[in-house]
Parts: sequence; C-alpha cells; structure tokens
Amino acid sequence: MIHVIAVLTAQPGKRDELLALFRNVVPKVREEAGCIAYRPTIPTGHEIANADFGPDAFVVVEAWESREALSAHSRAPHMVEYGARARPLVAGRTIHVLEDA
Repeated sequence: MIHVIAVLTAQPGKRDELLALFRNVVPKVREEAGCIAYRPTIPTGHEIANADFGPDAFVVVEAWESREALSAHSRAPHMVEYGARARPLVAGRTIHVLEDA
C-alpha cells in the first residue's frame, strides 16, 4: 500500500477557498481505481501535536493500492483541472509518499 501525506499551504487568508476547490474533487478521486482513502484534514491543536502547519495550511491523507494507481491519479483529468484552478491559491506544498515497512 502507498500512503501520501500532502501539506498544502494556501496564499494568506485563502485556505477556505482552496479547501472548497479540493472538496469538490474528492468524490471523483475516491472513484479512481486503487484509491483506498483520500481526505483533507486540518490540525486539531491537540497538546501532543508537534507540527504547526499554520492557519493557511491543510493536510491531505491518502492511501493507494499501488504506485501505479497513485501515478494514474496525478494524470487524471479532474486532477489536472483542479491543479490549474488551485494554482493561484497555493503558496506551497510538500508531498510525502510512503509505503508500508
């Protein structure tokens, strides 16, 4: 299984707008072959947390059956369209791709 942790940072004050665009594409992604999990999350502020992503960031938690499924996801037409629409709202992103040990 492939896991992805993607930290998306919006332009200042634009997180809600970027999240709205992201949430619109989630149902299409969940229908993709090999998608096990795909959801946006935001920090809880829990006392054991040691990562402060900031007020403009959210974290996408993903799970895929294979590397091939993840690769196909990045080329899916709805993701290409999302990327083009989201680009002006994104200040930065960090993507971690992991596999089971």
